[in-house]
Amino acid sequence: MSKIKTAFFCSNCGYESPKWSGKCPSCNSWNTFVEEVISKDVSQKEKQWRNDDSKNNGAKTIALNEIKSSEHQRIVTGDAELNRVLGGGIVPGSLVLVAGEPGIGKSTLFLQNALQMKNITTLYISGEESDQQIKLRADRLKVQNESFYLLTETLTQTIFQEIKKLQPDLVIVDSIQTIQSPYIDSSPGSVSQIRECTSEFQRFAKDTNIPVFLIGHITKDGSIAGPKILEHMVDTVLQFEGDRHYAYRILRTLKNRFGSTAELGIYEMSSEGMRGVNNPSDILLTQKEDRLSGIAIAATIEGMRPLLIEVQALVTQSVYGTPQRTVSGFDLRRLQLLLAVLEKRGGFHFGVKDVFLNIAGGIKVEDPSIDLAVLCSLLSSYEDIPLPYDICFAGEVGLSGEIRAVNRIEQRIAEAEKLGFEKIIVSKYTQKAINHQQFNIEIVQMGRVEELYQYLFN
Repeated sequence: MSKIKTAFFCSNCGYESPKWSGKCPSCNSWNTFVEEVISKDVSQKEKQWRNDDSKNNGAKTIALNEIKSSEHQRIVTGDAELNRVLGGGIVPGSLVLVAGEPGIGKSTLFLQNALQMKNITTLYISGEESDQQIKLRADRLKVQNESFYLLTETLTQTIFQEIKKLQPDLVIVDSIQTIQSPYIDSSPGSVSQIRECTSEFQRFAKDTNIPVFLIGHITKDGSIAGPKILEHMVDTVLQFEGDRHYAYRILRTLKNRFGSTAELGIYEMSSEGMRGVNNPSDILLTQKEDRLSGIAIAATIEGMRPLLIEVQALVTQSVYGTPQRTVSGFDLRRLQLLLAVLEKRGGFHFGVKDVFLNIAGGIKVEDPSIDLAVLCSLLSSYEDIPLPYDICFAGEVGLSGEIRAVNRIEQRIAEAEKLGFEKIIVSKYTQKAINHQQFNIEIVQMGRVEELYQYLFN
């Protein structure tokens, strides 16, 4: 009997070591090494799924000038939001990793998209649910597709044998943490199993030019489960996120070798599956008849898409010794920076106030252009004076109290005009001159926070 070989893997980055160590030398994480059994049969592994006459068996070096460029036609799905985040459609031979919290709707979204693509043959591989469970979900979606095939299996060798028989145009694996390779003697979901299974699907996708979607789990802190090397191996990483208490979900691109990494898709969860939202600004703005203090509208941009979002602030007298700072959908340190600017440059005593800030709709925003709206909502709640309902803001606030310019200002102005706003406040330091005549909205340009306070509240 051959000796069992073991190695230690870092569960954070996938670094391999022959002995245990308290600190990973690759990512500097503590107590992340786990021992796993590794036993690979190279003679069997060489066979795998590919045929003996596979084109990659005779690999050789070739000059770059000798390679002919070819534009592969993307597979355009029936989901405009998914096409946007992928950069225009599914690239043949690509390996896409989709991650999200349990119950957020990953399986529903991709089952729905697979059923809607009736012109291609799709193989849906499930390692978590039975065929009856998937059939029940498909009946709920009310979409019929005769080119959709289902396989409930976790062993990679069996999966590739079925793929050989079916010859599909698209493969969806749900989820990669449940798939197991016979060449690794460890349990499914371990570092070595995830890496080996992903590597096998990667070679399959590149050799056959068939796109593969891998659905994955995330950890408690929101990062993708498994080593970081998993994200490096795939071509595209999509994160499906959102608060389960809201009906809206966001599909965000974290990595994309074939398009922009700043794209965003917004969905609404309904009883019949996921519905793409064409105009998200309408759902992110609350329609109110009464004017309330502490509410400001920000013109932001996510990817290539302009959005108008509602910023809500509540400033109250602090009851405890240390004032509270609570945020939802915004960076806490950025809020503390803006409060310091108001304290130093404006003379407002926020040091004795509790401050609560919320981005309506459950969306998380990192665009610095919403600084101006956050600052105005804080001032509105502090003075208890409502802001005009027909005004919105787009600007970054500096430490000296200046209103800094933001990029693609014309797209933000056009979105505000489309939604019926009459005024938008922007920085006067915009590098590109704004053509006021091409817009029917009043554009107010300011340079200092003090000017803005005088304009709004005096």
